Amino acid sequence: MTVYTTLDSPLGDLLLVGEPSATAKGGTALASLSMPGQKGAAAVQDGWVRDDAAFAAIADQLRAYFAGALTRFDIEYATGSGTDFQRKVWDALDSVPYGTTTTYGALAARLGLSRAAVRALGTAIGRNPLLVVRPCHRVIGADGSLTGYAGGLDRKRRLLDLEAA
Repeated sequence: MTVYTTLDSPLGDLLLVGEPSATAKGGTALASLSMPGQKGAAAVQDGWVRDDAAFAAIADQLRAYFAGALTRFDIEYATGSGTDFQRKVWDALDSVPYGTTTTYGALAARLGLSRAAVRALGTAIGRNPLLVVRPCHRVIGADGSLTGYAGGLDRKRRLLDLEAA
């Protein structure tokens, strides 16, 4: 069963989508976190059940993050999304520390990918279904410019400013 809720945030109303999980704090594993106007954003589907209470623990962490009181999320992610390559890239995103940035090239090198694979890495990052909590906003261009954020560059800047990166 797929459950969802919306959460007001400084970035607009976030759509949280998840699945029941016996091992997740609060009982819900997060499958998607998207925002209005996001490229490839999730949309509520027939058969999904709105369950605000199922996301209480996740919502508490998001509120603490936006208040500047949380630097690392402790959220279980739903499995099954993405290709093996995408999951490898997404796992690497989770290792980029709060308050720091890395470049696409540096992330590719960390994964042992060739220079030619940087574009594929960027595509995988762009398909990250868990904006904010899986920190793709911490990846910037080699020249320090803000590039490629599905939620929009203004939101990327706001997240980096929040983290003082």
